Amino acid sequence: MSDARSAPLYCPYCGEENLRPSEAGHGAWECHACARVFTVKFTGLLGRAVAR
Repeated sequence: MSDARSAPLYCPYCGEENLRPSEAGHGAWECHACARVFTVKFTGLLGRAVAR
């Protein structure tokens, strides 16, 4: 499995696209529009299929 990760496309708080990687840690991103730092982490997959 590849260790490549996708970058977030927009800030989950304000919706702006002006994001940069942060030095706060692995997976951390800085939003230069609202001055927030957030992390993106993949938790896992559901054990069963979701019925729609």
